[in-house]
Amino acid sequence: MIPTELLIHIIKIAAVIGVMLTIVAYTVMLERWLCAWMQDRVGPNRVGPFGLLQPLADGVKFIFKEDVLPHHIQHKIYFTLAPAITMVPALITIAVVPWGSYLPIFGHNIKGVLADLDVGVLYIFAIASLGVYGIVLAGWASNSKYPFLGGIRSSAQMISYEVCLGLSVVPVFMQVGALNLSRVVEYQAAHTWLVLCQPLSFFIFMVSAFAETNRTPFDLPEAEQELVGGYHTEYSSMKFAMFFLGEYANMFVASAMMVTLFCGGWSLPFAPFNAPATTLVAGLLHIAVFLAKVIFFLFVFVWVRWTVPRFRYDQLMALGWKIFVPLTIVNIFITGVVLMLMGAK
Repeated sequence: MIPTELLIHIIKIAAVIGVMLTIVAYTVMLERWLCAWMQDRVGPNRVGPFGLLQPLADGVKFIFKEDVLPHHIQHKIYFTLAPAITMVPALITIAVVPWGSYLPIFGHNIKGVLADLDVGVLYIFAIASLGVYGIVLAGWASNSKYPFLGGIRSSAQMISYEVCLGLSVVPVFMQVGALNLSRVVEYQAAHTWLVLCQPLSFFIFMVSAFAETNRTPFDLPEAEQELVGGYHTEYSSMKFAMFFLGEYANMFVASAMMVTLFCGGWSLPFAPFNAPATTLVAGLLHIAVFLAKVIFFLFVFVWVRWTVPRFRYDQLMALGWKIFVPLTIVNIFITGVVLMLMGAK
């Protein structure tokens, strides 16, 4: 017999990964619908009712496509590993993000997070930083000039904006007094959303998230006008699909982090959404609130892509190092002074 606690953890992991991958698949479809609407053309509408089975059709198409391995590739193992290295960190980092408060089921008060770590945000930054290795490895192992340039661009871009991401959340944890993401949500449920207290941190975090996920206007590593397809130029079939899904999975994680750190997580500023759930219905409503906020930020990712033109590479780097890094340092200093004065009172 499987121990009850182990069975609960297995079910939680399967549910979280399943919901995440489903939302990721339909985010691709949402993007195709929205870009078609913005460009006044017809989007996917043939496969299934209202085109809702299009993600399934895309998956089948990728599975049956020929997996081409170009003859000029010398390091075939690294070439094959790169897509998985890009995809896996997004699936791992979601473990510490609280997607609800509690789910009271059959006498068990199930906490709405897979791993409630006291250093949750450090875990996320540590794991998320590994994603750049997959992209750099893909560019190098492709043994081709355009993918190599895309990999180099990506490494500089992601490392630069990881600095901005890390510094932007420091004021949040200074105010909350903990690195535990569940504590951050509970603080906002008891007080106010931190986007109202730390609007500059939120803005820098959101823009840096666009850069970290290689989304327009920061899609320099795969700029088709300059690099054909960038780091994934030589990839096909499911290897390309894993890069594609990795990008959208990272969008999901970035959206979940913005919701958790700045927009109250599963909470809303009125009862019963401002206190941990004591009934199954309240627990399910908390999860619904969290997912609704995440879907909103996914919409923002898509909306910005089809609205804002791509930056030049020098503009991209200047924005990170010359504007965002100084602003985050000033914001940390101001937050420290304000908290010190409030403590003195």
